[in-house]
Amino acid sequence: MIKTANLTGSVSRNAGGLYESVRRLVQSLSKTGMEIRVFGTADEHTAADIGLWSPVKVLAFRTVGPHQFGYSPQFRKLLEDFSPDLVHTHGIWVYSSIATNQYRRRRGVPYLISAHGMLDPWAIRHSHWKKAIAYLFYEGAHLREAKCLRALCESEAIAIRKLGLTNPIAIIPNGIDLPAVPASAALQPSENAGGKRSPELEQLKAAGRKTVLFLSRIHPKKGIPNLLRAWSSTVGSPGKGGVGADWTLAIAGWDQGGHEDELKRLATELGLAWVDARTGAITGAPAVVFLGPQFGAAKAGCYRSCDAFILPSFSEGVPMVVLEAWAYGKPVVITPECNLPAGFTRGAALRIETDVASIGRGLRELFQASPAALQTLGEHGRTLVAEKFAWPVVAQDMKAVYDWLLGGGPKPGCVV
Repeated sequence: MIKTANLTGSVSRNAGGLYESVRRLVQSLSKTGMEIRVFGTADEHTAADIGLWSPVKVLAFRTVGPHQFGYSPQFRKLLEDFSPDLVHTHGIWVYSSIATNQYRRRRGVPYLISAHGMLDPWAIRHSHWKKAIAYLFYEGAHLREAKCLRALCESEAIAIRKLGLTNPIAIIPNGIDLPAVPASAALQPSENAGGKRSPELEQLKAAGRKTVLFLSRIHPKKGIPNLLRAWSSTVGSPGKGGVGADWTLAIAGWDQGGHEDELKRLATELGLAWVDARTGAITGAPAVVFLGPQFGAAKAGCYRSCDAFILPSFSEGVPMVVLEAWAYGKPVVITPECNLPAGFTRGAALRIETDVASIGRGLRELFQASPAALQTLGEHGRTLVAEKFAWPVVAQDMKAVYDWLLGGGPKPGCVV
């Protein structure tokens, strides 16, 4: 039986989209007959979330030094003890890059790197000097000596090539689990129990308001300041009679670096009426609602209850949140930087650029679309994820790459 080790950062919800994408990938791969172990770092949510990796065994280490770097003296020792035939690292610029390369040099086994968008131009420019130092001391060797690099999409593969890396590249997207019941289907009252709908968004709906949901990490690269500026110029606060005056922007996700407080200050400066649903009741008709982090059933409830989804991001690999919104049959508004061009060609998404004016035009197009047109967008999105992004499809492609790297199969068609 093939033994593979998947190395990542946090193994809890703190990893954002990586938590879902890595967890479901290894769970899907475990059904193909290989032994898989996950190595990652522990944090305040690990105890609550680690059981969700079952049946895959996870080793989570307490870090020493800066948590973001992920160093633990146990990491390399337990990797050696497991002695995998192949190593797959998820994410770069962290200690697992060093551990992987040291293990390869000692044992001679191949390894694969999934950068998850961290080699895209915007990501490279962010904290550039820190990454330049890391590249010089360890990350350059880690990338160059990989047997294969995995890109989530063609544009990520192009970005990798522009950095001068000549390794084979496997283009394999993130996957998605399709909900059993599409969001467009009528739900019986009994199915509304157990957090399957968002109480905050349902409260807005009862007041006659529709919601555009932003759900992702609250980080500058997601483009939320420009979204707020576009919302102000397009909609304004309720009662001002702007286009989409009956819509509310719901911002959900976990905050990084205090960015959420910056957004609240900006909303106030723009004259947008906003409320934090965690600390105050939703009254009247707020232009913006901050929902805070949403996980599990609460996150699914947000998708079920929203009327549309938006991600005005400057840089992504393949964002899980867009795939999730499509899986629930929701119309989405995204930038080309979300790296889902099929959303535009298949009629599943409205296209915006990252600037304020373009986001505003996209919002107006969304607000003025007929209910039938919005439903069609959502249905096309759900069909798209079923065909291209379902986890069984993704897992089979990844297994073919693993077999090829270990000399047990032909070069897969996804490798360029």
